Amino acid sequence: MSLPDVDELLERAGFDADESVLTRRQAEVLALRERDVAQADIAESLGTSRANVSSIESSARGNVAKARETVAFAEALTAPVQLTVEAGTDLYDVPNMVYSACDEAGLKVNRTAPELMKLVGDAAGDAVHGREVRREITVTVTSDGTVRVRE
Repeated sequence: MSLPDVDELLERAGFDADESVLTRRQAEVLALRERDVAQADIAESLGTSRANVSSIESSARGNVAKARETVAFAEALTAPVQLTVEAGTDLYDVPNMVYSACDEAGLKVNRTAPELMKLVGDAAGDAVHGREVRREITVTVTSDGTVRVRE
């Protein structure tokens, strides 16, 4: 099987090993997996086992998740709107809570109430079940109107 040119993929995506939380090998594996290249084919190309490629991919995805969480944390620290939604809150009440907090901060949220409910429900995972917020969550809105949800 002919694999895509990994160097070209990484260059096009702007990968910089000195600035990334990923090793070059992790970036290579992710770049190929995101193009639906089978782990076995990657392993053959790299001269390693499929199990090793699986381990590299798993570590890479974990590192990406940690990096995303770090960015969300940093944004939350500086977000002009930081809203705590208590357990027991009806999800239908959350958009008005967000709109009110944004009005106080002089921010505009470019999302409708149904969009906000979906975003919060999806991002909160199992902290929200149906219409009920089961565990406290934090909703932040950045100065550019980006809404983030954290448990």
